[in-house]
Amino acid sequence: MSAIPQQILDRQKSAINTFVAVQGSIFGGFEKLVDLNMKVIKASLGEAAEQSQQVSTLKDPQEAVAFVSSLAQPNAEKAVAYTKNVYDIFSSISNDLIKLTETQVAEGQQQIAETIDQLAKNAPTGSESAVALLKSSLATANTAYDSLNKAAKQAVEVAEGNLNAAANATIKATESATAATNAAANNVANAAKTATRTGGRN
Repeated sequence: MSAIPQQILDRQKSAINTFVAVQGSIFGGFEKLVDLNMKVIKASLGEAAEQSQQVSTLKDPQEAVAFVSSLAQPNAEKAVAYTKNVYDIFSSISNDLIKLTETQVAEGQQQIAETIDQLAKNAPTGSESAVALLKSSLATANTAYDSLNKAAKQAVEVAEGNLNAAANATIKATESATAATNAAANNVANAAKTATRTGGRN
């Protein structure tokens, strides 16, 4: 009789430990996210102050366009880096939760297998086919779970690859846009200088 209450206590203890581990993982991720945001805010305030001082030294529109263009590339890179950091934090939390879930599923599968074995030992004669059916059903469920788990991991890998590709494409597009803006600013400035020279001759 005492074995059953001990099993119940062990399961409850395991459930509490899992709950604490899940809470710890989520809180740790939240803490990392807050830390990242504080660093970003601090860096942004410092950069804003520095850029405000630089704006006051600009003398003509061409310098202003060049200054604004020079900000585009670093800001795009920072946005991509921030997005990647946030993704890494959530991915870390997800991986921790997946590991905890896998542990819980493995323990559950083991408990079910042990229960089926106990039933088989205490089953009346002639119930071997029912026990075999239970064991077969458990094996099928375990195989299905493993297949789903592998598919989910592959989906995560594909998503990570897509995120990296999108980040690289964003940086390249920003570089192209910055170069085009600088070229346009130079063309406008050159046209203005030419117009000024031509206008001065008339």
